[in-house]
Amino acid sequence: MGMYVNRGNDSFASARESRIYVDKTGLIEYTNDVLGTEQRYICNSRPRRFGKSMAAGMLAAYYVKGYDSSELFEGLEIAGKPSFEKHLNQYDVIHLDMAYLLVQNRSAADTVAFMQTCVIDELKDIYPGVLTDKDQALPFALSKINNATGARFVIIIDEWDAIFREHETDQQGQQDYVRLLRGLFKGEQSKDFVVFAYITGILPIKRYNSESALNNFREFTMLNPKGLSEYIGFTEEEVRELCRTYHMDFDEMARWYDGYSFRQVQHVYNPNSVVNAVLDGEYDNYWSNTASYESLQQYISMNFAGLRDLVVQMFAGARCIVDVGTFQNDMTSFKSRDDVLTALIHLGYLAYDVNTREAYVPNEEVRVAFARAVRDTDWEPVTQALRDSDRLLKATWDKDADLVAEGIDKVHRENTSILQYNNENALSCVVTLAYYNAVNEYTVIREMPAGKGYADMVFLPRKYSTKPAMVVELKYGLPAQSAVTQIKERKYPEALKDYQGKLLLVGISYDKADKKHSCVIEEWEKE
Repeated sequence: MGMYVNRGNDSFASARESRIYVDKTGLIEYTNDVLGTEQRYICNSRPRRFGKSMAAGMLAAYYVKGYDSSELFEGLEIAGKPSFEKHLNQYDVIHLDMAYLLVQNRSAADTVAFMQTCVIDELKDIYPGVLTDKDQALPFALSKINNATGARFVIIIDEWDAIFREHETDQQGQQDYVRLLRGLFKGEQSKDFVVFAYITGILPIKRYNSESALNNFREFTMLNPKGLSEYIGFTEEEVRELCRTYHMDFDEMARWYDGYSFRQVQHVYNPNSVVNAVLDGEYDNYWSNTASYESLQQYISMNFAGLRDLVVQMFAGARCIVDVGTFQNDMTSFKSRDDVLTALIHLGYLAYDVNTREAYVPNEEVRVAFARAVRDTDWEPVTQALRDSDRLLKATWDKDADLVAEGIDKVHRENTSILQYNNENALSCVVTLAYYNAVNEYTVIREMPAGKGYADMVFLPRKYSTKPAMVVELKYGLPAQSAVTQIKERKYPEALKDYQGKLLLVGISYDKADKKHSCVIEEWEKE
């Protein structure tokens, strides 16, 4: 058992013995199908805490020769597949954690040299007499072993992009690393000694202009993980089962950790956060102390033109179109707000709809982390807007209609750059921004079918909230009282069938002549 070659199956054994384990061995069926084919090279990138290392350890435990991993996979999905026995423990596995290797060295170039030396030394013990002290380049050493013995290797690199993230300005070290990767995975010789390659990290493969540094790799990313979508995080059914087993509230779990959506799987949850919530028995933000949180602060502080405005809109639940094609897959080549937003998608702080090309804040956990990060930047207008939203909510609960109108006036004035204020849709956008922090207490429903029409906005208290429900009707160029009258006449409160208790009827209007808002708030007791 070596540190880098044929390390064994302890990593996966640890995962299997954990209190909570969700079966993701279906991934192995996919990788078995591509072994030895032109599709054998896979880059599966995803954010921190999304199970990258667990998946790498699982693959290593399955393929590594010299061990019997059959008991570890007993009862799991892959054990029932025809390919299971064929490839189980059949290959030499080189398993590298680049983040760990970087800790041992001062520079990227030193890391590349150190890693090759360590792996080659272990290969000398496994294949005595094949390599000599002159063999210092790992691709050549593997080719030499293959020629002498016919051995073929599975190469797994975890945190493959750590050099680009931790040594982002070390161009020479990065070039040395890319040359090594090309030697391992590009060219006819590599096809002889690599039966399968799996690299995983946060970033997709580095691009130079429009060309990938390893263009023979199939990439599965947070932009579009394609056939590997169900292995990016936990699926809805997996989370439902955990909630049933551990008596957790599924709706709250979904609010906190759902929101990532792909073409083939519509609901994907942050796995680390779900596990922590189950173990702790409560919902919280488990991302704030990660390195990606620090990165979030750094990137949004760049404030490319329009970035703040987009963040304000997304805080309020809006989506924005992002051109993800210009991002160079590194952390230094930012040239536009689209590059920053694309980086945030890969970091998991934004989700991406590949069909509409829109980015959005996926869930409560990310929203909280995003808001905290913004508060720690110099974005004072945004942080002030968050504070104003809290005050506006309190004014509404206190039925202080004048203060509510004043608060909405302020939001309108401060966001004229992103709002063409000429109809009820624009008024709705302003109100949504003004009540941004309402998502802490409410589920906000727009255009809710109610009574004899559609209520503009309904604020339903969350399960554990003590705040009153609110029905908000908007009027452009008509009195605010007419909005409350419409709520009553069209019986909008009747749509809240399962709600009992105090209900606030809120009418908000905008006068085109004096460019001022007005507000009327009435209390209604629903039985």
